[in-house]
Amino acid sequence: MAHLSAKVRIYVEEAGKTVNFGTDVFLQNDGNGSYIKEWNIEGLAQPTDEQLNALEDKANDQIALHQVIVNRKKEYPSIKELVVALYDTEDKAAIDAKRAEIKLKYPKPGA
Repeated sequence: MAHLSAKVRIYVEEAGKTVNFGTDVFLQNDGNGSYIKEWNIEGLAQPTDEQLNALEDKANDQIALHQVIVNRKKEYPSIKELVVALYDTEDKAAIDAKRAEIKLKYPKPGA
């Protein structure tokens, strides 16, 4: 199940706006699940539960994609390795092979 913050972010961005969870929207969880405590986005109505629930799949996809990016970054070659590979054909081939292996290990959702 996607976090409420992910669904709120999608709702706001689809309306062409940005959200700051420190000033625009305050979420709270009193032990019975998260909810919107305060909504301060001018010109955009607070979403209903139905609207947020409709964004569940998109939010899950974004969360999964974020995790793929985090995993890939951990394993990708360092900047130093990339710079060295610019000047050495064998190193460049090894870097390309490593990147391809990592992309197979952590495929993007839906790919």
